[in-house]
Amino acid sequence: MKNLIRSLRFLKNYWLQAVMAFLCLIIASGSMLVIPRISQMAIDQGIVRGDMRLVIELALAMIAFALLRAVFQFLQGALAARVAHGAAFDMRNVLYAKIQSLSFGYHDQTHTGQLLTRATSDVEQVQMFVGRGMIMFFSALLMLVGSVVLLLVLNWRLALIILAAVPVTFGLFAFFAGQAMPLFKEAQQRLSTLNTILQENFVGVRVIKAFVRERHEAERYEAANKAFYDINIQVNNILSLAFPTIFGIANLATLAIYWVGGMQVINNLLTVGELVAFASYLMMAFFPVLMMGFIVSMLSSAAASATRIFEILDARSEVVEKPGAIELPRVKGRVAFEGVTFRYYGGGEPVLKEVSFVAEPGQKVALLGATGSGKSTIINLIPRFYDVSEGRVTIDGYDVRDVTLESLRAQIGIVLQETTLFEGTIRENIAFGRPDATEEEIIAAAKAAEAHDFIMSFPNGYDTRVGERGVTLSGGQKQRVAIARALLLDPRILILDDATSSVDLATERRIQLALERLMEGRTSFVIAQRVATVRDADQILVLENGEIVARGTHEELLATNSLYCEIYGSQLQDEAERRPEGTAEEVSL
Repeated sequence: MKNLIRSLRFLKNYWLQAVMAFLCLIIASGSMLVIPRISQMAIDQGIVRGDMRLVIELALAMIAFALLRAVFQFLQGALAARVAHGAAFDMRNVLYAKIQSLSFGYHDQTHTGQLLTRATSDVEQVQMFVGRGMIMFFSALLMLVGSVVLLLVLNWRLALIILAAVPVTFGLFAFFAGQAMPLFKEAQQRLSTLNTILQENFVGVRVIKAFVRERHEAERYEAANKAFYDINIQVNNILSLAFPTIFGIANLATLAIYWVGGMQVINNLLTVGELVAFASYLMMAFFPVLMMGFIVSMLSSAAASATRIFEILDARSEVVEKPGAIELPRVKGRVAFEGVTFRYYGGGEPVLKEVSFVAEPGQKVALLGATGSGKSTIINLIPRFYDVSEGRVTIDGYDVRDVTLESLRAQIGIVLQETTLFEGTIRENIAFGRPDATEEEIIAAAKAAEAHDFIMSFPNGYDTRVGERGVTLSGGQKQRVAIARALLLDPRILILDDATSSVDLATERRIQLALERLMEGRTSFVIAQRVATVRDADQILVLENGEIVARGTHEELLATNSLYCEIYGSQLQDEAERRPEGTAEEVSL
């Protein structure tokens, strides 16, 4: 419940509308409470005495109060909806901003489906409670208190029956709510699992079809769907037991009222009009109690969802800006690793161990090593996607932890191994980091990345839509668009994570020639699988098990390092086997 109460802070921007909705609720409830009293007067002073004029006047008064109630109930509903949707709007924005601000480490451990569920379904559950549940609660409270007060005024003896039944009813609601609330949270968790499987299947549909795994994935989805179905059935069983129990108590109380009240009418201790009014107030008192069943259901679900939402909002990012972080000025591009050790998630075996090197401005640094040797980890530490466990990373002498993330990353251009494009045009994807770029700048970047020719081969040129995740482009085309996107930033530091892995040899050579010109004056870090692509690097770092085991130029390493010679030799042999007519020298070029 603490988190549900915390969620009410999202109402602060809509407090005036919330107050107005509450005032409308008071007027609507008051109008409804007046009607049974008018009914009593119409019976006792009009019908019994044969005064039809009074009956008509009181009937018109009842209609007027009914219309008044309808108008203010409509206003209350409209205002409450604006408040609820406004609060949900703000909550989604805050949640999205928080998810975007969380470090890579958080996203490494969290399923996308869970984040989607919390940003959609869980927010909707809280919105429903704020928009309907709270209004229902206050309406029920006003009706209950008002009805009980009027019942006591009419006949306190009969009212004792209600006063005895209400606590029992609330006790039952508390019991059923205690049983249902954990199940609501479990239901949302199982919905997250279901969404995760859906998201994985939609993204990987081509792989599923290629490996003929449709049946297996269908069974996996069916199992998750069945788990979600089962938990909802459990919730429904609890609620199905709760409502008949409450209705039974209400019916018994009504029977007792008519029995005792009827005896009082016969003995002239109570008028017929008073009994009718009492019965009306009885229903008005019990109706809110019955409404509590729906409110408890909303409350339990919203409380579970609020807990899940605040699990994200309360999550601590491993990478945060320190108080007083400064703007990183325009850098020359000197990057230094000083005794850097890194462990993922703050524990376990180190992925990098005492790594130290310096990349001078304008140098091209190549990272070479087997999968898992630590190459990608090094480049992830430069833009501070993760924080070092020990040591420090500096750019022009500034510790990356002492500067703002925006000013740091704005000076680093990145082409990741896994190319990600967004729904939209090729032009929009190239200008993703610089939406204000001119057409000439976009075309220049595309030409430099060897992308202009294939872009112009499309009927719509730069206005060609790439589709979700760029599925309408080949792997090499996507990679070249990603390279153009990075180059358009004109970064001082350039990171290429195996950026030519998805292109053919001819295209790779064209890209390499273009990159050679564009890397002049920039500090560049290149991860490559083939030695041939990094032969001209100013510095080659050979990594093994998170340590730098060799460093130097291509010629120096060939002369001094057996591991480098082994890697180079095996790659030459592989290339020669693929191209038996070529010589080793031709392949190396």
